[in-house]
Amino acid sequence: MVLGDIGEVAAVLKTYGLEGLEKTGFSVFRPVKLMLAQTAQTVAEALAEHGGKTALEYKYDGARVQIHEQNRDVQIFSRRLSNVTESLPEVVEIVKSNVKANSAIVEGEVVALDSAGFPIAFQHLMRRFKRTRNVSSMAQKIPLTLHLFDILYLNGESLITHPYTERRQILTHIVGEIPLSKQIITEKIEEAKEFLKEATAAGHEGLLAKKLDSPYTPGRRGKKWLKIKTVLETLDLVITAAEYGYGRRKGWLSDYYLAARDPQTGEFLELGKTFKGLTDAEIIEMTKHLKASAIEQEGHRVIVIPKIVVEVTYNEIQKSPRYKSQMALRFARITRIRDDKTPDEADTVGKVKEIYERQFLLKGKSPEI
Repeated sequence: MVLGDIGEVAAVLKTYGLEGLEKTGFSVFRPVKLMLAQTAQTVAEALAEHGGKTALEYKYDGARVQIHEQNRDVQIFSRRLSNVTESLPEVVEIVKSNVKANSAIVEGEVVALDSAGFPIAFQHLMRRFKRTRNVSSMAQKIPLTLHLFDILYLNGESLITHPYTERRQILTHIVGEIPLSKQIITEKIEEAKEFLKEATAAGHEGLLAKKLDSPYTPGRRGKKWLKIKTVLETLDLVITAAEYGYGRRKGWLSDYYLAARDPQTGEFLELGKTFKGLTDAEIIEMTKHLKASAIEQEGHRVIVIPKIVVEVTYNEIQKSPRYKSQMALRFARITRIRDDKTPDEADTVGKVKEIYERQFLLKGKSPEI
């Protein structure tokens, strides 16, 4: 996780043995896999998991970045460890002007705001991360702000074993005028609920709950960090196709295409697919039903008669030219099979569009590009 490259791990191991690997440390400009968070359904669950007093921070509707700085040379990496420095010149300048360190690795969230101060949709922000031409004109159309929340390395010393509160304190001393993620520390459920309301009212995704003494564990998704989001209402959708899985799910139809009903035409319009939510036993049973209603097969993909209805949760609805519906669910997950519903009772494309539009009431206006 520290080297970020399995090939380099193999080379060190072969050349220097296990002892050489144990001496491996951070190197500025070599990105480190990010610490990840599990999900908590409520703030009460998060506080209970952390034994009471917990650091709660805004979960910004932005893009996470890892920033490496050494002698005013700055490089920025995405959550997938891609180098996006060229696409984010204003973030580079913010770091150069403010971070007071010979060398440092810090993490934060890049957020794009409209003139009213609301974050614009994530998918529009992603245009900045992919842009390498005409960056200056794009920077004027989608200006970025930076909020830092953690530090992994400072002036030759790894800080990942230090408690979270100590890392945060160190961070405050070196970042100049760069704002840190908005935070409260509390053990009171009502105070935490109000803070969650405040974050979502500002157009952000929710909160991150961080255990006060938590170390930074690269590449790990543990319960020391928990994400808490307000959930959009579920949708009852129809499975129109499925794909065979890989590895442990080989031989099972385990990736499901989800569709909403168009009451005008009777057609089912797809909104994306998911492999999440069902148990192994449910997947096996689902495979039997889908095979029995198969119409045709295209490689790993099986087209089926649309008759199985499932309840689906998701984080967001995005525009997507990939589907005829022009919409796609982000992070869809099946929560239950609706044996009590027929396809004619599935939710309509109109309802999906209504939710799509409603979610942007507290989002910034995306610029025309």
